[in-house]
Amino acid sequence: MGREGKQELETAAVSKQIRAGNDRILIDPAIQHGKPVIRGTRVPVARILGGLASGMTVEKICREYDVSAEDVRAAVRLPPDLCETES
Repeated sequence: MGREGKQELETAAVSKQIRAGNDRILIDPAIQHGKPVIRGTRVPVARILGGLASGMTVEKICREYDVSAEDVRAAVRLPPDLCETES
């Protein structure tokens, strides 16, 4: 199996793991290059976490990105090794 095929299988496995414990986060190679996003949006989890780190309130993030407070909590619960920082 080639490198790309192996990477696709690993991504699928991670996606299944996330769905099993968190139905609000999606990892799909076809959306945002496989970065974790809030399900039903193209909003990367890293953007949500970056907003919180910069001092945005949950309410402001919800308004700014059209996500729910539960989506924000799900982003915070995502294992750090699955998130990339935004540049």
